Amino acid sequence: MAIAVAPADGGGRRRRQVFESVYSVIALVFILVACVELCDASTVVDVYRLIQYDISGAPFGSRVASLNHHAGSSLFAPGSDLSRTVVILPLRELNETFIRGAVSTCLKLEAQAVVMSLCYMDVGKYIEQGKPLGGLLLLLPRIFRSDNSETVGGYGDSSDKENMKKLLVDLEQKLIHASINYPVYFAFEDEDLDTVLADIKRNDAAGQPATATTGGYKLIVTSPTPKKLASPTITNIQGWLPGLKADGDSNQLPTIAIVASYDTFGAAPALSVGSDSNGSGVVALLEIARLFSILYSNPSTRGKYNILFGLTSGGPYNYNGTQKWLRSFDQRLRENIDYAICLNSLGSAEKGLWLHVSKPPENAYVKQIYEGLSDVAKELGLEVGLKHKKINVSNSRVAWEHEQFSRLRVTAATLSGLSVAPNLLENAGGLSDNREFASEAAVVQSVKLVAESLARHIYGQQGKDVNIFADNSSLAVNPSYIRSWLDLLSRTPRVAPFLSKDSPFIVALKKELAEHVVEVNLQHDVLDGMFTFYDSTVNTLQIYQVASVTFDLLLLLVLGSYLITLFSFLVISTRGVDDLISLFRRPPSRKVKSV
Repeated sequence: MAIAVAPADGGGRRRRQVFESVYSVIALVFILVACVELCDASTVVDVYRLIQYDISGAPFGSRVASLNHHAGSSLFAPGSDLSRTVVILPLRELNETFIRGAVSTCLKLEAQAVVMSLCYMDVGKYIEQGKPLGGLLLLLPRIFRSDNSETVGGYGDSSDKENMKKLLVDLEQKLIHASINYPVYFAFEDEDLDTVLADIKRNDAAGQPATATTGGYKLIVTSPTPKKLASPTITNIQGWLPGLKADGDSNQLPTIAIVASYDTFGAAPALSVGSDSNGSGVVALLEIARLFSILYSNPSTRGKYNILFGLTSGGPYNYNGTQKWLRSFDQRLRENIDYAICLNSLGSAEKGLWLHVSKPPENAYVKQIYEGLSDVAKELGLEVGLKHKKINVSNSRVAWEHEQFSRLRVTAATLSGLSVAPNLLENAGGLSDNREFASEAAVVQSVKLVAESLARHIYGQQGKDVNIFADNSSLAVNPSYIRSWLDLLSRTPRVAPFLSKDSPFIVALKKELAEHVVEVNLQHDVLDGMFTFYDSTVNTLQIYQVASVTFDLLLLLVLGSYLITLFSFLVISTRGVDDLISLFRRPPSRKVKSV
């Protein structure tokens, strides 16, 4: 018995040829449809995420990094659901009422006989009360850029700048002390973003906010889940200028310490340059080291005091680095420190300085420091006030750097342009603290004040009419040196957990201090465990102008109809109507014959 199969007819081959001829066309159509939303890229922007951190396990800052929602403006209809909307909010549109969330402001727009009620976004409710939001993109004026080198229109008046700075300070404090369950990013205003925002506002004002069905602008940030930074390090830099002792052993000489914390903290780590807090203190320390290195390089003018210079880390975190640095000293060194002067926020000291102390003003060393500074201040036309604040050793909060010295019974004071002790993570070099608001002249005056009073103490010239660092002399304060370092620090973010111990900035700081002192040492340690930080601080925002779903479906329907028509025409013109009909018939089954 044999089995035979009937040969396939030519019709099947023709059908396959027709189908294969249009496979490439159909594939192309699907590619075009899939790219409808992805082909209209508007702009790409660098964005800076709101810091994410924990204090003793309590979450703060933005807890999400990825973003994929339609964009909206600060205008929206009352009762709108913004849980899938990224609100683009320029700082220019805020005022204290909106930031504090005290009032919800609405307005009515009349257009084409239709009355619409629109409300401005109540920032306070969305930040503090946890109202759902798809995301928040805050646009900062260009005066807050660390690389801003031009005068930005609309902010020529210094009072306008100060008002804008105050708004940003208030907003920043609200953001960093809240736990926010949606992504918050900062970006700087530019022409592309202004154009996009203007288009979004027009649609919102017309009652046509962007949605999946209506289309509009879509904001996308692709980012993995933020991860904890493992054991962030802090690095202290120490330098010595040994004094002159008859027997050659300077270890027994009294010591004066000049200290400044160099790191910062702010709502966006990549933007926290801290020109005033505490870049100004670092610059002042380096210039003081340079001036005294000239005096101490000659044995005939070398003082009978050791001068210890300390550039410390962990300042915003209760001066954690200063604490670890001091505890690394042996008992003899601590006992030899006559007093320490900590330098803080000197770039905002145009109207005067404040000497903050923990010991009573009647203390002999405190009185000596204050009187020495006051005498020089009068000659310079400055005012120096005295603020006494007791410390509570049972409280871990450390408001001023000198308090870490006081806890170890070392006399110390903080010289600052700030009259009031800042709260935790306040005045630590945030978004508004940039070169635009740090006065070079104030830093120069502060250096003259500290250097002159210190020199008079070292050389026993208190109360005498002398000017050791006179202008136009070889020992004059160098404004160009101060300006160059203040400019560098104003371009360098310095949030300690994101600075590696071999960071180029730390290397440069060590190298510069080594130019002026005899010995420089680095101390690496781990930041206090109560603080936990997360990565993903800088990302790229992609803004797309997408079509509505209705448009996509209509386009697909038109393309499909066109292809069907084209296909039918080709088959009919080449094969005939019968072949077209046969394509949709069930092919005949193969018959099996037995022999």
